[in-house]
Amino acid sequence: MNIYHQRAEGITYLSKQMLNYRDRTHLLQANLYRRAKQASGSKFYILYDKVFLPYILRYAWEEVRTNGGSAGVDGVTIETLSQTDMEVYLRNLSEDLRKRTYRAQAVRRVWIPKGNGDKRPLGIPTVRDRIVQAACKLILEPIFEADFEESSYGFRPNRGAGDAILAIKKHLSNGEYAVYDADLSKYFDTIPHDKLLTVLKQRISDPRILWLIKQWLKAPVSESDGQFTGGKKNVAGTPQGGVISPLLANIYMNLIDKAVNRTGGVFQRTGLSIIRYADDFILIGKTINAEAETYLKTLLSRMGLTLNETKTRKVTARETPFNFLGFTIRYDKDLNGGSHKYLNIHPSKKSEQKLRDKVKDYLHRHGHLKARQIAGDLNLILQGWLNYYTVPKVSYTKHSRRRLRHYLTNRLYRYYNRKSQRRSSLYGQQAYDLLVQKYGMIDVLKYGL
Repeated sequence: MNIYHQRAEGITYLSKQMLNYRDRTHLLQANLYRRAKQASGSKFYILYDKVFLPYILRYAWEEVRTNGGSAGVDGVTIETLSQTDMEVYLRNLSEDLRKRTYRAQAVRRVWIPKGNGDKRPLGIPTVRDRIVQAACKLILEPIFEADFEESSYGFRPNRGAGDAILAIKKHLSNGEYAVYDADLSKYFDTIPHDKLLTVLKQRISDPRILWLIKQWLKAPVSESDGQFTGGKKNVAGTPQGGVISPLLANIYMNLIDKAVNRTGGVFQRTGLSIIRYADDFILIGKTINAEAETYLKTLLSRMGLTLNETKTRKVTARETPFNFLGFTIRYDKDLNGGSHKYLNIHPSKKSEQKLRDKVKDYLHRHGHLKARQIAGDLNLILQGWLNYYTVPKVSYTKHSRRRLRHYLTNRLYRYYNRKSQRRSSLYGQQAYDLLVQKYGMIDVLKYGL
């Protein structure tokens, strides 16, 4: 049973007046999914009126509020908006959408440092625009979920990186060691608007929905220097940071999934499968032949996308490790000296360093907080990382956890051994152990096991 029908189970017998906004949204999504699944080639002509339904906007607001994030170009934060009368605010927003007086505002550009010294652009819409994008996503997602392939795992309900890694393990256990590790150049920034809209129109024939999406694709970008770029002349890209962007990215990349999984196609004839998480994907099989590689490049070229040749590579998994979604996947020799090799999937060194950098940065910025708050804040950082990399019966995190514990022990000892911390009860103590024992900090060796 799909996620939409699971959510709708047990609530269909209630009258609409008795349903809360979540139940009504789930029922609507289940109906949309059912219609899309029953007729794979059918189009949806009337959807826009659902975007400004009060319960849809309420659900969208709760999603945006829960996800958090910074203010857009208008400076309005989620915290500020939360203090207003949201019922009135959403009613006015609904009227703007109904009358089609809604206009998307510019996207605020920020730059996120990458591990290699480069920076990744992030476009932050206003909270208001994020609410409307979330409402649109609630309507469109179940329709396109009916079309998505099982080989896609990123930004989809009830799917995640752990499922993708599990799929890789299954292929490897079948003797499929040939891996084509693809890297797309600036995917989110290069999606051609005209081709994306063509794909959308295969399902969506409501011009008002397309009008909304065009606004977000064409929204000007407010740069850090105060200048504006993009706008109506922009012909490619969807801002990373927009609520609707991951869905649009998946809709476009679904073309690749379908090409690889097509019965009798080039990839199936050569025994290749795809495992994709957003714009990160690998082809895996017993061999990667030139025909499949050439066809992939041709297909990407037709889509207006390009491979980063310096990062894309072919490996034989039993001989050469490869990284995917922050995991290192490799075969290690038997420690007992035998010829047998065993599969080892663990957090990559880069992911471990990113976590250490987050801890270091937090402690550097917070020098005078109570021990319980330090423990709680660090738990949020550690918990997310541990949850992501702990994939039962798949990933092996023992050594990573030991290295993490060693780092936390040393870093927290130095943190509390500074002169400014002499009044703290943890000064000169084994701070990490005490934070675990007395203040509820995560024991990284035991968490989730």
